[in-house]
Amino acid sequence: MLLIRAIVRPEKSPVVMKDLFNAGFPAVTKLSVFGRGKQRGLKVGNVTYDELPKDLLMIVISDKDKDFVVETIINAARSGAAGQAGDGKIFVTPVEESYTISRGKKD
Repeated sequence: MLLIRAIVRPEKSPVVMKDLFNAGFPAVTKLSVFGRGKQRGLKVGNVTYDELPKDLLMIVISDKDKDFVVETIINAARSGAAGQAGDGKIFVTPVEESYTISRGKKD
């Protein structure tokens, strides 16, 4: 199993979640977060915004689905054909175990 964490623009989050649902991956956890990437924030006039709003989407998938899910997220979250700075980041990490709380069983 793998944990995909995708940090995306808030306005792209509904599109990503819809595309994942339509692709057969309905289980997604969404958190509103603040931070900055390589662009180091945003300067508007004399005001610098060090932390920008983003959405963190988390989804646990089987190893065999990784490339498909990553491509689905990239295609839905990218701004325009070439993308832009601030479109986000995807992190893929292994998951050793998971448990369903209601059943008290290991998945």
